[in-house]
Amino acid sequence: MHAEMKARTLSMIYYIGEILMVLAVCQLIPLFTSVLYKETRFVYIFSVTTSIMVIIAAFLLLLGGKYRDVHLSSGEGMTVASASWLAGMLLCALPYYMSGNYLSYLDCCFDVMSGLTTTGLTMIQNMDHLSNGLNMWRFVLTYIGGQGMVVLALSFLTRDTGSAYKMYVGEAKDEQIRPGAVSTARMIWKISLLYLGIGWITMTIAGLVAGMPMGNAVLHGLWIFMSGWSTGGFAPNSQNILYYHSVIYELATVVFFTTGSFNFALHYSVLSGNKRELRKNIEIVSFTVTLTVLTLLTTYALMRNHIYPNVAALFRKGFYQMISGHTTTGFMSLYARQIYHDWGDLAIFAMILAMLFGGSACSTAGGFKGLRIGIIFNAIRAEIRQYTVPQSRILTTRIHHIRDIILTDNMIRSAFSIVFLYLITFSIGTVIGMAAGYSGVESAFESASVTGNVGLSIGVTSPSNPAFLKITYILIMWLARLEFISVL
Repeated sequence: MHAEMKARTLSMIYYIGEILMVLAVCQLIPLFTSVLYKETRFVYIFSVTTSIMVIIAAFLLLLGGKYRDVHLSSGEGMTVASASWLAGMLLCALPYYMSGNYLSYLDCCFDVMSGLTTTGLTMIQNMDHLSNGLNMWRFVLTYIGGQGMVVLALSFLTRDTGSAYKMYVGEAKDEQIRPGAVSTARMIWKISLLYLGIGWITMTIAGLVAGMPMGNAVLHGLWIFMSGWSTGGFAPNSQNILYYHSVIYELATVVFFTTGSFNFALHYSVLSGNKRELRKNIEIVSFTVTLTVLTLLTTYALMRNHIYPNVAALFRKGFYQMISGHTTTGFMSLYARQIYHDWGDLAIFAMILAMLFGGSACSTAGGFKGLRIGIIFNAIRAEIRQYTVPQSRILTTRIHHIRDIILTDNMIRSAFSIVFLYLITFSIGTVIGMAAGYSGVESAFESASVTGNVGLSIGVTSPSNPAFLKITYILIMWLARLEFISVL
């Protein structure tokens, strides 16, 4: 028994090393960016931190290499996934720490976890004057996190194994787009890279139309697309999307972050020619319904308060923030404190619900997910219908998600359980926010943002936060992104 436990432990260590090695290789992107822009100091920083990560990853690979073929159990696969996210956070924070743009290593870890979980809240100092290399690292982490660091690592495996699928599930993904976890992971990245090419060109053109110089338009176009597609919310400037003062730029981001919030299996189905799936899919239906209801509620609240002078301003401020929150993107076209001071409790309440509801399962988005909302709604409707027929008659409920599915008790129980865990986590975050000295409204909004991996802020998150609040938010982002089970 002891030998078997040792073999399984070393096998997990090997896979963690494999994931960290892929992250180390990804640091070559900001390293080359620093070389290209002659940022000598950051060439040195990324050379050092990449070397450190390679050495640590290589050590783990050597330590567990003999046991790489040991098949992991479901729990062990989940442990690899959740532990890799923690180890990745600690190591990916090194360039941030060496840059001097953070007050503490804890703040660096906060930003890495925020990027990897595609949350988008930040503790960075002097954001408007960051090097291109450091900015590139911020957006690379967000792009990796959107698809999943485990998914990225699996894409480089030469063969599929049962262990690969268990790690894939441990990263809160269970859609089998192609046979096997490795081929599914590769297809997810093929889809993302296809959109990257389209999105980069589109956002660059939008930047040029907005009056940006070619060099800035190209860089910002890449970064904003990577952040938007990953529903990440990071921006290269402190004013976020407000910096661009462009309707075209805002509309382009809406298209890409909404598309990014859709299920990868849905993308694959539509790209394969099944366009009817956009109309029939339960996640699209539930997302459309909740977005419509919450947008109407927000619009009513903002109109009642006479905040914006016309429909165009209402759309650019109200609807943009709403869909950014509902897709868990976190792009903002206004200042954080404007929400607290101008919007009123009803609009803020609608935003909190939107951030908690979130986007689609097996996407770059966070939150409850549209699939679970659809399952719960149909389960409640089925329960009500059951009371209207004779007890001897058992009704069968079907939902459509890529294919027709019979709603089972296990699916309902799982949906309710995860949503319940989200609500408990949101409540804990709210209470701890109030314990840190913030009002109930501020604490609830910020807690919904970290629980849904959103990134919209009402002005709470800052380097001046007490350490216990920063740690709480880090843990919530980690738990919520991996949907609790693998961490627990």
